[in-house]
Amino acid sequence: MAWPQGYGRRVLAEVDSTNAEAARRAPQLNAPAWILAHRQTRGRGRRGRPWADPAGNFAASHVMFPKEPLQDVALNSFVVALALFYALKAAAPSEGYALKWPNDVLLNGTKIAGILLETSGTGETLDWLTIGVGVNLRHSPDADALEPRATPPSSVFAQLGTAPEP
Repeated sequence: MAWPQGYGRRVLAEVDSTNAEAARRAPQLNAPAWILAHRQTRGRGRRGRPWADPAGNFAASHVMFPKEPLQDVALNSFVVALALFYALKAAAPSEGYALKWPNDVLLNGTKIAGILLETSGTGETLDWLTIGVGVNLRHSPDADALEPRATPPSSVFAQLGTAPEP
């Protein structure tokens, strides 16, 4: 499958965070781009929580330059959640997938993916929007390290016995 025209792509062996890398690169970009990493060393989730991401999982961020009002830009979380939901169902079929709005994908009641939106700008003007996506394909964090009442984590492999490549 060919990479879509008009979208950049950077694939890195390792990075601290794909969202952080997107923020570093955004000022030099002149078109939307994906930043993908085979491994993140300091991935993060909502509210600055760490996102564990060993090799074998999926970590990517899409940086874009929206012109829509902020309330419309925030809807990208729902769009990405739906796209990820259907992509996972196609790549690793199961009837156990579900969405936990606005930013998680579940499999058999466990969290296997998260989405994080970050922006830069002032007032109503955005310089850029980054949409980070992390998917526990092969590995998941230790449930004991999570806050109470958090959805238990798992991986596609642990739930289905198979997982697509990142």
